[in-house]
Amino acid sequence: MPRVKRGTKRRQNRAKTLERASGFFLTKSKLHRAAQEAVERALKFAYVGRKNKKRDYRSLWIVRIGAAARESGLSYSKLMHGLKLAGITLDRKVLAETATADLAQFATLAEQAKTALAAAEK
Repeated sequence: MPRVKRGTKRRQNRAKTLERASGFFLTKSKLHRAAQEAVERALKFAYVGRKNKKRDYRSLWIVRIGAAARESGLSYSKLMHGLKLAGITLDRKVLAETATADLAQFATLAEQAKTALAAAEK
């Protein structure tokens, strides 16, 4: 079997790693081994960061919905339960946007949730 030395492929791979590491401090942007380790670590943090971003936004939406629900005389959990009973399937992102941009519309949703909760108690 012929011997393969990987000349161009290895150079391409290392160039890609060094391109990703541009802007890193000292040897992490210049030497392949250090750059490879730094890039792998950065990619790991980026992956985790994308998950945390989703978590943070959901938390923010819940806070905004909860604050608007309190103004309507409901807790967050009662509001969400009431909306589910009323058959309103808006996600938290849309509810939070409604709570901040259009409080009258949110009050209407809260009233529908209250009505559904009252009907469920009977």
